[in-house]
Amino acid sequence: MNSVFFLSGSLTGLKQRTGVDVANIDASSVRCNLRGATRSPAFSKDGDFIIGGVFSIHYNMYTEIYNYITILALKIKKQKCNIFGQCVLIFVTLSINARDLRFSRAMIFAIEEINNSTELLPGINLGYQIHDSCAAVPVAVQSAFQLSNGGDNVYYKDNNCSQSGMMAGVVAESGSTPSIAISRVIGSFDIPQVSHIATCACLSDKQQFPNFFRTIPSDAFQAEALAKLVKHFGWTWIGAICSDSDYGNNGMASFLQAAEKEGICVEFSEAFYRTQAHKIQKVADFIRRSTAKVIVAFAATGEMKVLLEELATKPSPSRLWIGSESWITDTNLQRFTFCEGAIGFAIPKSDILVAASPLLTDEDLQKVPNTFILSSPPRITTLVYKAVYAIAHAIHNVVCVKKSVKAQCDKHLILDTKQVLAALKTVNFSHNGHSVSFDANGDPVAVYELVNWQKDESGNIEVVTVGYYDASLPKNKEFLINRNLTWMDGRQEVSVCTESCPPGTHRVVLQKGKPICCYDCIPCPEGEISNTTDSLDCFLCPLEFWPNAERDSCHPKPVEFLSINETLAIILAAFSVGGACLAILTAAVFFHHRTTPIVRANNSELSFLLLFSLTLCFLCSLTFIGAPTEWSCMLRHSAFGITFVLCISCVLGKTIVVLMAFKATLPGSNVMKWFGPPQQRLTVVLLTFVQVLICTVWLVLRPPFPMKNFSTYKERIILECALGSAIGFWAVLGYIGLLAVFCFVLAVLARKLPDNFNEAKFITFSMLIFCAVWLTFIPAYVSSPGKFTVAVEIFAILASSFGLIMCIFAPKCFIILCHPERNTKKYLMNKN
Repeated sequence: MNSVFFLSGSLTGLKQRTGVDVANIDASSVRCNLRGATRSPAFSKDGDFIIGGVFSIHYNMYTEIYNYITILALKIKKQKCNIFGQCVLIFVTLSINARDLRFSRAMIFAIEEINNSTELLPGINLGYQIHDSCAAVPVAVQSAFQLSNGGDNVYYKDNNCSQSGMMAGVVAESGSTPSIAISRVIGSFDIPQVSHIATCACLSDKQQFPNFFRTIPSDAFQAEALAKLVKHFGWTWIGAICSDSDYGNNGMASFLQAAEKEGICVEFSEAFYRTQAHKIQKVADFIRRSTAKVIVAFAATGEMKVLLEELATKPSPSRLWIGSESWITDTNLQRFTFCEGAIGFAIPKSDILVAASPLLTDEDLQKVPNTFILSSPPRITTLVYKAVYAIAHAIHNVVCVKKSVKAQCDKHLILDTKQVLAALKTVNFSHNGHSVSFDANGDPVAVYELVNWQKDESGNIEVVTVGYYDASLPKNKEFLINRNLTWMDGRQEVSVCTESCPPGTHRVVLQKGKPICCYDCIPCPEGEISNTTDSLDCFLCPLEFWPNAERDSCHPKPVEFLSINETLAIILAAFSVGGACLAILTAAVFFHHRTTPIVRANNSELSFLLLFSLTLCFLCSLTFIGAPTEWSCMLRHSAFGITFVLCISCVLGKTIVVLMAFKATLPGSNVMKWFGPPQQRLTVVLLTFVQVLICTVWLVLRPPFPMKNFSTYKERIILECALGSAIGFWAVLGYIGLLAVFCFVLAVLARKLPDNFNEAKFITFSMLIFCAVWLTFIPAYVSSPGKFTVAVEIFAILASSFGLIMCIFAPKCFIILCHPERNTKKYLMNKN
């Protein structure tokens, strides 16, 4: 077994003092003496193998040593702890830590239970040495050294057998900081250490603490669980406080890291210790002024007690407390009723009977807080019980061999703590419903109860289990709430730096120097939506969808085209049909009066052909109304182009006839024989054929087709006919324009002919209107959006068609119907 002994003097020094050459003396005469005074254990019992224990049975460490006169002046005296392990005399101040006293009794109870067992370590009698660290790290370190030495004050170098049982393992301590100190001492001697309450995540580092195990989950698990708890209730703006110790600082560091991953912001994070009065007051002021309504406290019971006492001195706004397992179930803190509704994680409860301590008299027990005598099943006490059993199972695996049914154990075996340490890593057992195993870091499976501070019928605070957290379950299923919670003021607190951004907006951090949880809610840009609360970004709707007014959902874009149900389309259709009827009525009038001079003088054949083409021009505008289809797109442009060329060709033919007729009246002229009816028909056919050829090439190579226009309007779809080939479209229009200009020029030349009825004047006006309409059409067509592009084209067709019929045929119909006396050859031939 490992020991820390000192030779009473070096061999050289011994020879100088005694004159004896000790180098040749038998080794059995060399004796090692323990230096310094030893501290008696609070509880001890010898055995074949010893399990050590270190607990903070007293709260305070006293170093005052009174002189004899002072002692005489004291009327009431009591034995207490000091760093030197001496007994000193002080005034009676009850400082017993009833909780750790209960831990020590639970350890004794577990060892006695094992000694009475016939299955675990049969024939082996376990002993114990339980030391009181007085809640002081130096005393804990001294206890660790003493446990490493064993119970002997004298050690003979040749004697491998200790006078007392061999130290197999240590259960220690009731805090992370003293546990770290103890581990660094006994770890050098490979003595395993199992802690029941040291939760610092740093102790999972096997490089630094290879001998450390624990039956309580690491704070890394608790920190993650606390962060998920905060996130579950939607609290994104919190305050954080912790004990200024390894437990508090490491636990808070883990929590802050987990909180950041969950998107939780911390307004302040302060660490303090129970003896720092000025710092405690500062932390209390932070809490009173804080805008965060939720406070996460990763603190020990001692720190929470003094902080809550400070907060109780001055009323402050209600806060919701979220506590770590260290204090959330402490009954001594439940007198602070302003913490009603506090929630946190606790070690699961279990039933263990612990005997009263013989250390205390009846008078003392009346002064011991009720935490020693439990009114509810213990929590941490169970972990002490598990720790003892874990070490016992490791010893069993080293010294016992299973033969037939029962195991046989060798109590005379020299126990190697390295073997116990190795066996402890593989421990996996269940006893009285308690499962114990360790992972590669020496940590158990993290299982917590979610507890809530609720008032009972009498108005007292009680700790109620409302849910569970099990880290072994699949991700996002570890957390379960199965009971209603009670909140301060009867309602759940809302703790956010900024109210949640509703759907239709997104978060933008514009507040300089503020954390990410302090943000502004900005409406989504045009065309984008957000359909969740507190969205970080907005996203575009699909191409054929557009946001609603609230910008929280996408709806199909309305499809726009010149529908026959629209007022504009009905008006244009009425004019179209009216124009066609007008052309037919004019043709009927001309046909009825076809033998009259005015009809015969105007080339009746070309007139009827012109009226026919005008009828088609009026009717072709109807193809532009309604939803575009593949056939309607090809028909509307080709029909428009061909009918208008036919119309202009007829007008051009009539203009040429007028000019030729005037030339024919000149003496010796025979031009009319060169432009008689056959030539007129041929001219119309040839000119129209050129347009038919252009349209055919256009339709064959790149015909117009229906398309959805998403670019003109963002919020709606324009259903229109794409040109297919812009060259084809403008070639059709250009050819019409070319014929119109040529006709206009000829009409201008013929406008001053001397006849009383000169048709060239009317053709000039009609061509002037036609050209004006189509010159205006081009910029209007290009600039008009959506369905109005189609309306402009229809308007141009109707306007130019009405211009032709009104200028060319209206005067003739007026004479035929209103002034038939003028419908004579004499009147027409009259020259003025």
